[in-house]
Amino acid sequence: MKRALFLILIGLGGAAILVALGVWQVQRLAWKEGVIADIEARIVAAPVALPASPDPEVDAYLPVTVTGQFIGETRRILVSQKTLGAGYRLITAFQTEGGPVLVDRGFLPTARETAVLPEGTVTVIGNLQWPQETDSFTPEPDAQNNIWFARDVPALAENLGTRPILVVARQLSPAETDVTPFPVDTSRIPNDHLQYAITWFSLATIWLAMTLLFLLRRRRGQTAKG
Repeated sequence: MKRALFLILIGLGGAAILVALGVWQVQRLAWKEGVIADIEARIVAAPVALPASPDPEVDAYLPVTVTGQFIGETRRILVSQKTLGAGYRLITAFQTEGGPVLVDRGFLPTARETAVLPEGTVTVIGNLQWPQETDSFTPEPDAQNNIWFARDVPALAENLGTRPILVVARQLSPAETDVTPFPVDTSRIPNDHLQYAITWFSLATIWLAMTLLFLLRRRRGQTAKG
């Protein structure tokens, strides 16, 4: 009897812990959905002038309008998208009144090696972003073929001689004909809390089922002996 009671306590206690973890993930899901909703609203807000000294934390996703001229060379960032296939993000230095910044002009398919750089005064409407795309597995840039494997803002800024500020273009005026804008969105923000919650609740169900099965087998064994 004591052993059975012990097993019941273990079963209920373990299931309670697993359910609590599932509830916590549901709460985290609601929090993350709120964060994403706030970011989405921020992305599509009316653009403002580029701050003098934008902060990567405070000004991430801030919609801005900048006017100036593209200068120097363009760096190609290798990417692959389901709807567009393989291609490059084109990052070019952009001279503004406050100094040069980086502009992510958009997507160019790998079938096209280059795109004509817009000349003269250009107005860019887009969003500030400091993407975290590098880790210990990210290859070094292939300088010979002008292929980068991540948008490393500090490294790109040093390479192109700009401030470490990236404007991801949503619209260019005049528009480019060969480059497809690849604007900021929230698709890359991880939100796996629902899957985690389902996993914890499933484990709780399995834990209870296994506990019940063990108790039933033990009872049948005792009945057979009796």
